[in-house]
Amino acid sequence: MQSDNKILSDLARLGQSAAGTIHGVKSEVEGQVKSRLENLLMDMDLVSREEYEVVREMAVTAREENAELMTRLEKLEKELTALKKKKK
Repeated sequence: MQSDNKILSDLARLGQSAAGTIHGVKSEVEGQVKSRLENLLMDMDLVSREEYEVVREMAVTAREENAELMTRLEKLEKELTALKKKKK
């Protein structure tokens, strides 16, 4: 009976040791994967969210200014056409 307990005790210690080793390997693999992904993303030359938002806001502003300029241009063209008709 004593030998059964010793075998079970040894198996329990072996299982705990294996679980600890597996946890360590898991942590190491996660670290390696994270490191490689960070390097890959840096090599892809991606922009940050903040940079994207700044450029997006600039584009929105430019579109609004463009629309205003188009309205002014159309108005000036109509005035020019009206002036040309008056001169004739």
